[in-house]
Amino acid sequence: MKSIAAKDEVFDARNCRLARKLWGAGLSRWHIQTLRELTRSFQFSLLVGDLLLLDGKWYVTHTGLIRLARRSRCAGIHVRPVPEFSDSAAQRWAFEATVYKSRACRGFVGYGDADPSNVSPLVHGAEMRVAETRAVNRALRKAYGIGICSIEEVGSSPAPSDTARVSEKLPPKSANGNSYGGPKVRDRLCQIIRQHQLDATLVKSYATDFCGVKSLREATREQVENFVVYLADWAEKDRNALLCQLNSYLPRGEKKEGAA
Repeated sequence: MKSIAAKDEVFDARNCRLARKLWGAGLSRWHIQTLRELTRSFQFSLLVGDLLLLDGKWYVTHTGLIRLARRSRCAGIHVRPVPEFSDSAAQRWAFEATVYKSRACRGFVGYGDADPSNVSPLVHGAEMRVAETRAVNRALRKAYGIGICSIEEVGSSPAPSDTARVSEKLPPKSANGNSYGGPKVRDRLCQIIRQHQLDATLVKSYATDFCGVKSLREATREQVENFVVYLADWAEKDRNALLCQLNSYLPRGEKKEGAA
């Protein structure tokens, strides 16, 4: 028991240390206390992107929820579209997700929707995947009693940034359904890197951690697509925090210019 408690304290201290590095003066005592509670209750890690601080509020990420489900030995997640609330021509989608914590569990249900008006311009054409992710996130939050919202459930800002206004909009989903937004996943990732002036090598290192693989080549297409959606959302909402996260992958002693 003592060794487990000691391990939790180390993990807690590591999260708090990284939070101060990422958000500095923007952190209050309440932020730290909440982070410690989330760390101890759910073992969330800032280093791999389980949590995000945005506009003074903590948000859990899709990767954080999936990692929690895996640690908790979730029995399964069933997702289905909701046709009566979906319109493919308008790129409006709704999904229902059911999380089964065990084989005997009756299921925790969550719904998610997405359309061009409530997603980042960078992921226009991927509304179906965003809706699916939002549904899964909501069901997982219900199943494991997580009170904070997930970042993927937050809609796009009603007043987009100048960068978002001039960004090149992605074409609609291709007819064969193999590539959301038309261009390949790699092309969408390259667009995000160029638009937000990110370091491609650091993004690759972060993607590897995000997908939980030793090499990005081992990641599934779905994992990479989820990462691209997540990266685009974070880059638009808090680029400085994203830069700090990416800089944590720099070799020790190096410092990248442009970090907040």
